[in-house]
Amino acid sequence: MTIKPFLLATLLAVTVLGSVSCASTRTSEGTGEYVDDTVITAKVKAAFLGEKGLKVAEINVETFKGVVQLSGFINSRTDADRAITLARGVSGVMSVKDDMRIK
Repeated sequence: MTIKPFLLATLLAVTVLGSVSCASTRTSEGTGEYVDDTVITAKVKAAFLGEKGLKVAEINVETFKGVVQLSGFINSRTDADRAITLARGVSGVMSVKDDMRIK
């Protein structure tokens, strides 16, 4: 019956390693956070699509732990401000980083 404690210890070790590998760190996301960030990115892009005059193809959207980064080359500061306002209005967005450049 010495196999039983060994098997139990092995199962416990696998469980702990499995849960740690899905956890987030300061520089990487856990599985749940990645899915949340993907949804936020999609919602921001959808908000841009509904806005007339805003060229969605020119604005790149990336999300990490709820922080949305907007980058790309746009036509005016007004377009940048509209994009930032729209992104801030999306549920789940913690903050918005503006890396957009005016053409």
